[in-house]
Amino acid sequence: MKIRSSKFVLILGLSSLMGCYTACGQSPDERKGKNKPPTVEELFAKMDVNEDGQISEEECKGPLKKHFAKIDTNEDGYLSKEELEDAPRSKRPKKGPKGKQ
Repeated sequence: MKIRSSKFVLILGLSSLMGCYTACGQSPDERKGKNKPPTVEELFAKMDVNEDGQISEEECKGPLKKHFAKIDTNEDGYLSKEELEDAPRSKRPKKGPKGKQ
């Protein structure tokens, strides 16, 4: 009886650890820079669904979709990597020590 209960405790403990590990999802090194905007390559990897080297308005998501017309400087209906690299960046307030500006 004692062997069964210790196996149960071991299995329960391991499953709890695995749940925590998968819930966290990323190592501390991967979480560093999480507040940085995505790179052009990261945007293309997420949004260029048909992998044609450009992002259509239909493929576009989030704030990028809201400003699609401004970023599409040649007005061809697609965003190229060059257009994204030249796009104006959002201006976020810089925080000083302890969240003060």
